[in-house]
Amino acid sequence: MQTLVFRLVSPASIIAAFALLVSIGLTAPASSTSEVSNRVVVATYEGVINPVSAEYLHDALAFAETNGAQALIVQLDTPGGLDTSMRLIVKDFTGSPLPVVVYVAPSGGRAASAGVFIALAASVAAMAPGTNIGAAHPVAMGGGEMDKTMKEKVENDSVAYIKSIAERQGRNVAWAEDAVRKSVSVTEKEALALKIIDLVADDLPALLDKLDGRKVAMGATSVTLHTKEAAVQPFPMSWRLEMLKALSDPNIAYVLMTLGTIGLLAELYNPGAILPGIVGAISLILAFYSFQSLPVNYAGVLLVLLGIVLFVLEISVTSYGLLAIGGVISMILGSLMLIKSEAPFLKISWSFIVPVVTLTAGFTLFMVGMGIRAMRRKPSTGREGMVGLVGIAKTPLTPQGKVLVHGELWEAVSDRPLQPGDEAEVTRMEGLKLYVTPAAKKGDA
Repeated sequence: MQTLVFRLVSPASIIAAFALLVSIGLTAPASSTSEVSNRVVVATYEGVINPVSAEYLHDALAFAETNGAQALIVQLDTPGGLDTSMRLIVKDFTGSPLPVVVYVAPSGGRAASAGVFIALAASVAAMAPGTNIGAAHPVAMGGGEMDKTMKEKVENDSVAYIKSIAERQGRNVAWAEDAVRKSVSVTEKEALALKIIDLVADDLPALLDKLDGRKVAMGATSVTLHTKEAAVQPFPMSWRLEMLKALSDPNIAYVLMTLGTIGLLAELYNPGAILPGIVGAISLILAFYSFQSLPVNYAGVLLVLLGIVLFVLEISVTSYGLLAIGGVISMILGSLMLIKSEAPFLKISWSFIVPVVTLTAGFTLFMVGMGIRAMRRKPSTGREGMVGLVGIAKTPLTPQGKVLVHGELWEAVSDRPLQPGDEAEVTRMEGLKLYVTPAAKKGDA
């Protein structure tokens, strides 16, 4: 038995076992307190929480992981937004393998509504002086009013969700519930005292100093941050997401829908113009994209379209301005009804409504009027275009001779004798022969 053991523990076996232990040591999981690279990634987002923000923060988190950053700092300033997008962000933060710091900044910024959930879900929540957090009561985002039962269901669901987030991160659960049920909002100092956030920092360098040496719980383990002299790597939003973010603005969607409708109508009244049709089609498609993430009231859409149609009819129907007045009223009502939501950041601004209605009325009347005038204009070419032109007799017309019209020599027949040099007005054209009469001279009665 001893001989057997001796053979197993031969020099070659010892070397192999040692190599195995070294390889295991290199790949073993970190201890309960692990140290990571001296780099942090900073993602800055300002605006409504929507699919664009969810994609941007997801990409930022993936970038931080791929590049070995020790943490992701999200500088946030938001009035709130869509529940579905907010939940995607919270899932990314709570499931992140590296710490996520949400920093509500700059001064004057806020984390309201959906922003409250996102801040509470962070590994570390921080705020800048002069900021606030709260008012997370859910509102109807689907374009319709919720009845009492539905409101209770939505509210209770939001309360349960925010309480679970607060409990997971060790934050003030009672306040989190009040933020949803009572729409309470607090300043950065009150939030720190109530244990809603972890710290207050004047700016990003101050935040990095305060995070240095902080232990952050990451599931069963914890990570110690070393951020005092950390390399800061910004993660800017791509041009594609910047464009989609702009398109998600209800004011931009409103302008695009109006511009698209005018463009298509201009193309219909001026066939072959091409450019108005192209611009109109592209604008309408972009407007439809915007409407996907907005609580659109389609009665408002129809009223806006009706207003533009009334402007068009004003050109061809004698209404003494009644159709134009109806168009203005219809567009204003449609603009007010277009976005159905209690959230102020989703409403169309009057600073957009008044100029758009004014310019739409003027531009539509101008474009359609130009098209109708073009259709009614007297032909300037062909047989009809020759009638009324004045030429010069080149030979005696008694009654037949030659006349110079538009730099061309024509066979002509005159109803009265003409001498070379006399002016002759074309009365009709048959084939390639002109019929003329002496042109009236200036001063003749």
